[in-house]
Amino acid sequence: MITGDHPATARAVARRLDIIADGGEVMTGRQLAHLSDEDLASRIQHIRVYARVDPEQKIRIVKTLQERGEYVAMTGDGVNDAPALKRADIGVAMGRGGTDVAREASDMVLLDDNFATIVSAVRAGRRIYDNIRRFIKYALTTNSSEIWIIFLAPFLGLPIPLLPLHILWVNLVTDGLPGLALAVEPEERGIMKRPPRPPQESIFAHGMWQHIIWVGLLMGGIVLAIQA
Repeated sequence: MITGDHPATARAVARRLDIIADGGEVMTGRQLAHLSDEDLASRIQHIRVYARVDPEQKIRIVKTLQERGEYVAMTGDGVNDAPALKRADIGVAMGRGGTDVAREASDMVLLDDNFATIVSAVRAGRRIYDNIRRFIKYALTTNSSEIWIIFLAPFLGLPIPLLPLHILWVNLVTDGLPGLALAVEPEERGIMKRPPRPPQESIFAHGMWQHIIWVGLLMGGIVLAIQA
């Protein structure tokens, strides 16, 4: 929790929200100003609450977390939060009580100003992303098998097994309805316990393209073996 309020106020709110326990450290902006970048990097994992900080110090906290390999989501509503919202990996602004500057600087706007909505949005986003990966994996695997069949058949002395009308019919039947089913798949168990996905990670990561190639080749080989 990062706030410009008095440390006593910040401590009281943080204790009610179980952010810190009794006696937990609350670092003030004055204390933060006297810390070197190295000292802050070594202590930032243990500091849960910051009070009386200015906009520049908020950016410093976000930057230090990012340099440690963390993916930072920042929430705020005021003009003084805008620089940190812009710097964070995901900036979240309040839609009702937030300023126009904060909303413009953010990646996400909470229309109901409810922090629980962030959790719901992350959960829904992860489910949608998983389902997109499932459909791409399924569609490209089946289509790659068709490519392998058409490519390998002449080398094996077999006639072309798939005509354009066959390909159109197969794609219409096998991609349409199963694709709709994959799009509404429920979320996996423990979906919110995963670490954040790196923004630069390809949608074909975690062996997906190898699965598409080799399973497609296997399926195509089975079809050619049956035809032979």
